[in-house]
Amino acid sequence: MSKMHVKLTVNGKEVEGLAEPRTLLIHFLREDLKITGPHIGCETSHCGACTVDIDGKSVKSCTTFVAQVNGADITTVEGLTNDDGSLGVLQEMFREHHGLQCGFCTPGMITRAHRLLQENPNPTEEEIRFGMAGNLCRCTGYQNIVKAISASAEMLNAQKEAAE
Repeated sequence: MSKMHVKLTVNGKEVEGLAEPRTLLIHFLREDLKITGPHIGCETSHCGACTVDIDGKSVKSCTTFVAQVNGADITTVEGLTNDDGSLGVLQEMFREHHGLQCGFCTPGMITRAHRLLQENPNPTEEEIRFGMAGNLCRCTGYQNIVKAISASAEMLNAQKEAAE
């Protein structure tokens, strides 16, 4: 099969490569671009470990062809750090509130939580649980994940108010 030219913006940087149209985005990110934050879990879009943000929407990259997102703006967990490379608010709150255990689901959880807080900057616990329902964790029991997202919302809102 012939390869196609792919041009994307990933974590704020323009990238290009060649890929077969049937190449899954998760494989292009991990193997071609060496962006290994998104994980390969179920490969059926059920677990959410592969969640990335594409043009302002949470997407499971294990069932998305790279040809479908040619020209898109993609953010992975690596793109959620601060400019100096330190942990971003969500990443820090997941660490501080023990919102991770083995860490396998964490990149997808944080990336989905980022989009959730963009859509709803002040979610209730119920809204967090509903908004994160497409991302599975087998270790934490979710309580600390919800706490981390809630704390992130508070911190991000405080930062926004201070900047205004």
